[in-house]
Amino acid sequence: MPWNPATHATNGRVIPVLERILSEQEPESPNETPIDPDLPIVDPHHHLRDRPGHLYLLPELLRDIVRGHNIRATVVVECSAMFRADGPGELRAVGETEFVNGIAAMSASGGYGPIRVCAGIVGFADMRLGERVRPVLEAHIAAGGGRFRGVRNQVSWDEDDGLKNRRGLNAPQVLLDPKVARGAAALADYGLTFDVHLLFTQLPDLIDLAGKVPQTTIVLDHSGGPVHTGRYADRREEVLAAWRSALRELAQRPNVALKIGGLGMEAMGFKAALAGTRPSSERIAALWRPYIETCVELFGPTRCMFESNFPPDKKTCDYGILWNAFKRIASQYSAAERGALFSGTAAAVYRLGSV
Repeated sequence: MPWNPATHATNGRVIPVLERILSEQEPESPNETPIDPDLPIVDPHHHLRDRPGHLYLLPELLRDIVRGHNIRATVVVECSAMFRADGPGELRAVGETEFVNGIAAMSASGGYGPIRVCAGIVGFADMRLGERVRPVLEAHIAAGGGRFRGVRNQVSWDEDDGLKNRRGLNAPQVLLDPKVARGAAALADYGLTFDVHLLFTQLPDLIDLAGKVPQTTIVLDHSGGPVHTGRYADRREEVLAAWRSALRELAQRPNVALKIGGLGMEAMGFKAALAGTRPSSERIAALWRPYIETCVELFGPTRCMFESNFPPDKKTCDYGILWNAFKRIASQYSAAERGALFSGTAAAVYRLGSV
């Protein structure tokens, strides 16, 4: 008998540890009947962290995942968690890879079901190190237990202080730094990807970088950052026009893939539009459809992948409802295109093998 996330059993056997975790489920957490529950999903973007008021580790992730959707594997992405307390500054981020690789090993035991949590790991290394980033990459690879797949730099910056990413490379036009290009080029020598989180106003900088490092696979996170808060709160059509235009040009760079998601983050502005409610997948799909359809139209399904971006997007909607919303929007595409969007592209980009 295959894995049945509805009953949390494998080969007819209930998994005790998973049962204990799920018994602690939030009692008021909403859910919907999964659409197309057999469709394989690779979630290529979530985080794990333990901060005051922000606990999200394996139990919390599993409580979200086991909602009837066929989540086969996940990719965990850096969020400045569990850095080493000492040692050379550029190597402290390796602590996060050590931390999430331990959780990956827990998942790989099968004691939590057959879901391959953290099958891929995307960590942090400062690309401004240029060629000097190589020892950092090698340390991550050694710490990753065969799971390390790439590096992410958060470069979100704006004149509006409220839109700056305090945990990222907080400087304007950082992607235009020649040392960043040298660091990004070095990633290709190790078969690693370069994830980038930015705002739509910075897309021209990424276009420039992608042209300089055609050998490196770049993954643009969170739909390219079409924010609708701060000084962009009342400029929706202007933002959309600039975002679409820049994405169209970026799509001409064949080494760039796009993660579709992150729209539930507060900076995107949809949470306010929902007036504090926990919305249905129909409501989410109606709000996000123009953005998602634009991404797929410009990049094509084989260069796009749906992401949960949990727990940040959890502030807007629930995990099962988020995937239902994606499935509602994707129902217009062929089976092969849906396969790419929900698992194929992510598995290929992050070299996860058969899922």
